[in-house]
Formats: sequence, structure tokens, C-alpha cells
Amino acid sequence: MKKFKKFGILLLVIMFAVTMVVGCGGQKAADDSDKQTAEKFKVGFIYIGTPGDAGWTFAHDQGRKYLEEQIPEVETVALESVPEGADSERSIEQLAQEGCNVIIANSFGYGDAMLEVAKKYPDIVFLHCSGLSTADNVSTFFGRIYQARYLSGMVAGAMTKNNNIGYAAAYPIPEVIRGINAFTLGVQAVNPDATVKVVWSNTWVDPTLEKQAAQSLINAGCDVLAQHADTPAVQQAAEEAGIYSVGYNSDMRSFAPNANLTGPVWNWGPYYVRAIKGAMDGTWKSESYWGGLEDGIVDLAPISDKVPADIVAKVEAKKNEMIAKTWDVFTGPIYDQDGTLKVQEGQQMTDDEKLSLDWFVKGVEGSPKS
Repeated sequence: MKKFKKFGILLLVIMFAVTMVVGCGGQKAADDSDKQTAEKFKVGFIYIGTPGDAGWTFAHDQGRKYLEEQIPEVETVALESVPEGADSERSIEQLAQEGCNVIIANSFGYGDAMLEVAKKYPDIVFLHCSGLSTADNVSTFFGRIYQARYLSGMVAGAMTKNNNIGYAAAYPIPEVIRGINAFTLGVQAVNPDATVKVVWSNTWVDPTLEKQAAQSLINAGCDVLAQHADTPAVQQAAEEAGIYSVGYNSDMRSFAPNANLTGPVWNWGPYYVRAIKGAMDGTWKSESYWGGLEDGIVDLAPISDKVPADIVAKVEAKKNEMIAKTWDVFTGPIYDQDGTLKVQEGQQMTDDEKLSLDWFVKGVEGSPKS
């Protein structure tokens, strides 16, 4: 009986010891897991729209996914449909308090809010897309999408039958005006008789207003539509009307398989990887990045087989010139709507002049003010 009692006590001691070992081991595993999570480099995104728009925000979200694929140590979080203004400041602050090491905002109107929040968090890197103002811990970044717009204009100019091309535009700011001008210069490079009619929708993301702008252009007799708008609504309007269209942001052909000819597209992923690697290894410095076709941040979507081969060849030749930096879009002679020579033959606009454009080139119908 005593022997059995001693055996029972011994068994209890062994069980307690095993429990302690397993418990400590489990705690260690949990601690290791927590440590791994804590070591993730956190990147936050502020989006003006949703990835489902197939446009501007979709392209940025593809870049976010690319970033996570290329750098497994990175964890991302995104806040969608954040209005510009005071709401954006609260959202940027939220990401800062959640421990983001880098915060990226994808719309022009987030600039003031980002600069304000950045003052309170000097150890966080802030990246503002399409912005104009930098600080010690704030960079701006954009791509020379005007290059791809010029190429898409060449396609549109070749495919119009009545020389009336429509452009559904968002807001009358230099970014949009620059794109309209580049597109028009591309149109006239292959078809000097064609004109580009502009209608302002005064929205970045509103498929109803975008489609209304497109319909007004169709009613005005335009037989090719282009857009600076975030959703495929303009493409869908062209498809329904049986005319051609040029998309924007991403390849929108699936939304208008018969209408869509091509479109300027974004590829944000490589820039995100470069910037985040710099933030992670301590080499990041504030900059105003403006890359072009040569960096791959902008490109042209595949050209429809409806476009004649000789036009495709001309487009490719111009694209190669821009990649090689032997020529760029805003090379004179360039005239404004009134016929005044603005850029002398052989001269190029400076980047500062491009970034502050507030006038239309010859061939554009409409006002550079909404």
C-alpha cells in the first residue's frame, strides 16, 4: 500500500514536470510568434477609392500586393474610400498610431493632411502620390503618364473617322491638363485635322458622373473617347454606343472588348519596393520622384488588333525614343489654343513648366477651367 502511494506521488511529480516543460515550450512558441509578428515592417495605404474600381486605386492596390510578394517581411494595411480633407488627416493619424513604419497616400488632395501628421511622427516615412510638397520625412512620387497618354493619342488619332475625339476629364488641375495636352499632341502627330473636346466631370471616382460626361461627348458627335477618370464607365459608354475608346490606369479591355483600343497604365509595384527597401535599411531620403517609361512605372496597355500595323509601329518607335530619352512629348513647336507659340521649335518644356500647366494646346476644344 505504501509502495503504491509512493508510486502515485512520483507519477504526480512527473506529470507536473511535463506540464511545466510543455507549458514553457508553448509559451516560448507563442513568444516567438509574437516576436515574428512584431518584427514585420508595417506599411499603411490611404486610398481615395476602392480596388474594385478597376482604375486608379486598383492599380495602387496591385502595387501593394506586389510589394508584399517581393518583400515577405512587409505587412500592409489599407484604408479605402477616404475623403480628402479633414477625414484624411484622421485616417493618416490612425495608421501612424497603429504602428505603420511607412504611410502612403494615393491622391493629390491628401497633401496638407499628410504634411500635418508627418510633423508629429518624424520617425515615420510618408509617401504622397501626385503631391507637390516634401519635408524631411515626406516624399512625393508620380510617373510621367503624359508619355503614355501621348502614345494613346496617336492610336486615337488614327482611329477616328470624323476627327472628333472626346475626353472625359476629372478636375482642371495641372496633372489633368498636362495629360489632355499630351494626348492631343499625340492625336495630331498622326492626324493634324482631329480635335479633342474636353468635358469636366469634377470627380475622381463617380461612375454615374463619368458616364454622363461620356454621353455628352457622344451626343456632341465624338467617335473616340478618352478619359482621366477612375472607373470603366467611359469605356462602357463607348461600348454601348458602338464607338472606340482609350482607357486609363489599368487595361480596361475586359469592360469594353469591342471599343477599347489601348490606354495609359500604371505599374506602382517597383517604386514601392524601392522606396520601402530604402526605409527598411535606412537609406531612404526625401525626394520628388517622377519616373517615366524607362522606369516601367508607366506604360501603354496592349494595342487592339483593330489598329493598323503601321500605326502600331509608329507608336512603338515613339515609345522607344522616350525610353532612350532622345525625345519627349513637350518638345516645340507647341502652340496654345489661340495659336500663340508657347514652346520654340526644338526646345523642351522644363519639368517645372509641365507641373504647372494651366493652358490647353492647339487642337483642344474646351476651357482649362471647369
